[in-house]
Amino acid sequence: MESLLSKENCLSHYKWGDNCDGWNFVDTEALSIKQELMPPNATEQLHYHEHATQFFFILSGTAIFVINGQVTVLNRQQGIEVKSGQKHRISNPAETDLEFLLYSHPSTKNDRINCE
Repeated sequence: MESLLSKENCLSHYKWGDNCDGWNFVDTEALSIKQELMPPNATEQLHYHEHATQFFFILSGTAIFVINGQVTVLNRQQGIEVKSGQKHRISNPAETDLEFLLYSHPSTKNDRINCE
């Protein structure tokens, strides 16, 4: 039987950005599935991926996405797709944590170009 995955039983835990946390559940060249947590008032750097398409699904909190200059606000139980080549960033404007699932196909390993 396969192992059940959770934040406590994941492939790996990592830190990113401004004191953000991430947990890898699937990590192959073709597919990446992660859960990430952004503390209050954190903002990611504007960037894009040449090959990967991503889907973000909000578990708790409120996220502000900027995708090719367009601002979109997502709340709990909402998701958004970011296609390859689209310049994007996510930020947490609230005073509470933001948690979301992040699906990337193919993986974003060595496929991130920062714009700032």
